[in-house]
Amino acid sequence: MNVMARKVEAPKAPEKFFIGGEWVQPISNKMLEVVSPVTEEVVLSYPEASQADMDRAIAAARQAFDNGPWPRMSPAERAGYLRKVAELLAERLDDIANAWTLQVGAPIMLTKKLVGQNPTLFNYYADLAESYPFVDERKRDDGGKVKVVKEPVGVCAAITPWNAPLVLLSYKVAAGLAAGCTIVAKPSPETPLEAYMLAECIEKAGLPKGVFNLVPAGRESGDYLVRHPEIDKVAFTGSTAAGKHIAAVCAERLARVSLELGGKSAAILLDDADFSKALPSLMIYSMPITGQVCFSLTRILVPEARKQEFVDMFVGAVSHIKVGDPFDPETHMGPLTMARQLSRVQGYIEAGRGEGAKIACGGGRPAGFDKGYFIEPTVFTDVEPDMKIAQEEIFGPVVSVITYKDEEDAIRKANNSTYGLSGAVFTSNPERGYEIARRMRTGSVTVNGMIVDPKHPFGGFKQSGMGREGGPEGLDNYVETKTIHFA
Repeated sequence: MNVMARKVEAPKAPEKFFIGGEWVQPISNKMLEVVSPVTEEVVLSYPEASQADMDRAIAAARQAFDNGPWPRMSPAERAGYLRKVAELLAERLDDIANAWTLQVGAPIMLTKKLVGQNPTLFNYYADLAESYPFVDERKRDDGGKVKVVKEPVGVCAAITPWNAPLVLLSYKVAAGLAAGCTIVAKPSPETPLEAYMLAECIEKAGLPKGVFNLVPAGRESGDYLVRHPEIDKVAFTGSTAAGKHIAAVCAERLARVSLELGGKSAAILLDDADFSKALPSLMIYSMPITGQVCFSLTRILVPEARKQEFVDMFVGAVSHIKVGDPFDPETHMGPLTMARQLSRVQGYIEAGRGEGAKIACGGGRPAGFDKGYFIEPTVFTDVEPDMKIAQEEIFGPVVSVITYKDEEDAIRKANNSTYGLSGAVFTSNPERGYEIARRMRTGSVTVNGMIVDPKHPFGGFKQSGMGREGGPEGLDNYVETKTIHFA
């Protein structure tokens, strides 16, 4: 398969950065590469932002925030611009889906379903901006008037990972812009294409200069961005290890920070669950994008008495997942995104074997794929909760089936994790499911399914992050609260 021949819209100016409302030549002469996870060939070379490039972008965002019109516009005026961005994004959904599939290896049947979240987020935050309580009038006990106002936090760094490039950037940019902030966006060096497309839409929508700036870069310049004294807030999605580093750096100067980090989400199938009804959600959210999703249900907890019933059904379904060309509409699972991800996942599979877990299916490279970062969907049984594969985020299509004795044991095992991002509980009794969900120490739980909705908050407990994205809570990330008393 020749990925190079795929019809993927090229960026308007891949050799430049979008800074201060213009496409500008890089100061740096360093280059980055996008590598196809299918052919292992370079499909795009583009410049890497240096510290000097970061300085330019931050200065442009600072000028736009301190002296430009954006923070001083009415929320309704900002909303008008966001709706225009949404309209322009909606016109490019095929381009965005194709770019996602090209860079990440996510199957086109999935990316085409999910790309609509991008304009949805911009439209949602446009609507919310018009109803959000930016000004709340109150009274003191002495009868005096008080206004509690929520003002934009300032210049924000939006740092995003490679697995869902534009959706995760849109969460940050749409909410931050709605609040009146200005943005310096640093997408993952492996997946810049959609960020370029967003910049083009923002330019065409006519947002004031410097409100949004795009500077793709690697870790060194990204660290410089996070440390920069003119950055008021950092919004980061990525690994827990990187999130801890960013939190520590921001703590040195008390810069605001929101973190959406890793997960090791559990699905609890209660003893009264209909396994056949649970199967679609378990399939979609344990193997999506080759398991490279933070909220994947990678720990499935089943009653001891029904273990074999579940394993037979689940393994039967997983073994029929079609692995292959992600641009083929019939493909269910493409390759992992990078060589280092393939090595990482293979290492965890070996660790699982070494600890005594049993591979029920998968575990190797699929037949017929001598090139590309392909791995079989893999299911482990006889997994103990403290095993490495049950505790650490693998970020690959590897699921652990764990048995439990009773309801208390299930809850204890579900909560036996340093993470707490997502989860699910399946039962014939929704009220019982709700009670279990309340006891799960995790940021999102779905009863009898698996739902992530951009109009509602998403984020984690424990080492899965700080703050929430989506919903009104997502806008809360980008405001400071000020109290004004009238004497």
